[in-house]
Amino acid sequence: MLFLLHESASGLGLLEVVEADDVASGVEEAMLAQSDFSRFARMVRLKAFAPFSSAEHALENANAVSEGAITDYLREFVEANLPSAGHKSASKKSKSAAEAATAVQLGVHDQKTAQALHDAIGASTGVAINADARSAELLRGVRCHFERLIDGLKAGDLAKAQLGLAHSYSRSKVKFNVNRSETGILNSIALLDTLDKDINTFAMRVREWYSWHFPELVKIAPDNIQYARLVRVVRNKADLSEESLPAIKAVVMDEAVAQDILDAARSSMGTDISEVDLVNIDGFSGRVVELAEYRTSLQAYLASKMGAVAPNLGALLGDTVAARLIAHAGSLTNLAKYPASTVQILGAEKALFRALKTKGKTPKYGLLYVRWRVRGVAVRLGTVFDSFGPSLGCLRAVRASVLTPPSNCFYGCTPLVLARASLLVPPLLLPVLTPMADPLRRHAHDSPLSDVAPLPH
Repeated sequence: MLFLLHESASGLGLLEVVEADDVASGVEEAMLAQSDFSRFARMVRLKAFAPFSSAEHALENANAVSEGAITDYLREFVEANLPSAGHKSASKKSKSAAEAATAVQLGVHDQKTAQALHDAIGASTGVAINADARSAELLRGVRCHFERLIDGLKAGDLAKAQLGLAHSYSRSKVKFNVNRSETGILNSIALLDTLDKDINTFAMRVREWYSWHFPELVKIAPDNIQYARLVRVVRNKADLSEESLPAIKAVVMDEAVAQDILDAARSSMGTDISEVDLVNIDGFSGRVVELAEYRTSLQAYLASKMGAVAPNLGALLGDTVAARLIAHAGSLTNLAKYPASTVQILGAEKALFRALKTKGKTPKYGLLYVRWRVRGVAVRLGTVFDSFGPSLGCLRAVRASVLTPPSNCFYGCTPLVLARASLLVPPLLLPVLTPMADPLRRHAHDSPLSDVAPLPH
């Protein structure tokens, strides 16, 4: 006897496979029967249906199914309507005990639900619960024709229930997402990287375009954004005069550089430019300046988000490097679970696997090495940096942000300075920083983080 458990948006359904001989021939029979309801109705019949009492009840069951668990309502429904093993085969003496033990089977959608049901009722009832290919194909047909198998359902009722349950499930997942506060960090650091590439590309295009008219300006103004601002101020070099010096000085913040620009414009070897070209270059330069200003505001937004989510890590490594670490790990919680060796080479995975494949030297640093303070320690102390000191300091800072409530996380103090003094800087420099680290060490022993990692002495 094969039964199918279908969990729909309107309720729970238990169906019995009637024509077992046709289904036993393989998955192809079940696939062919899905297109024809009359044929599928002869193969499967409804044994029991238990509707959900409310939308909250349906949402509770959907959350349990997504997590691979079962609710009490589902367990009681299966126990009440599913016959125990040997119910039908007890009267057939020709069947062996092994056949009787597996006479009743229950097919479900996924393996996690099958395991949860087996742990709950499988041992006591002796029912074999599985999620094989044959059950999957039969359940696919049940999903297609379930609305017609239930007598009480009208056309469109199941679709409305599915739409309402989908909205409720999505709303609950967004509302109770533990990583929702880090979404701004992940998106802003990705946007910052994109803006850096775009601004650099656009600035190079402005330089190439305007250099036909004023090529000497490239060497006088090496900064891309300053160059774009100067293009908007200078425009046609033939129109520059002494009256233009204040406007140029406001951009370069140096009177001597402004005078050099004026002198270079008078003796420039560039070609003449039309007014139409100037209008297009001026508009494009303005877009580059606007993008640079927006990048500045986005950097400030990232700093504010890092101060709210991970202040210790942000102050230890800088907001940009810390945000890249969080984005590389996926979330702050995932980063806190990583060992120090993984944190140290985050960002160098390609080099690591390439070295393992070619049997070469493996990388020692990843994103952490971008931070100038970490790089400076490596230069000063050489092989002392090979220890996991900096990555341990980052882990302590991350775990402080994850495990310590915001009201007890002192920005700029514990464990930030302690991590800097005791972990980022190797033990050779600890005597210099002992007066600063001792008060924080006493405070850390009283904090909830005292059991996260041993404090150095």
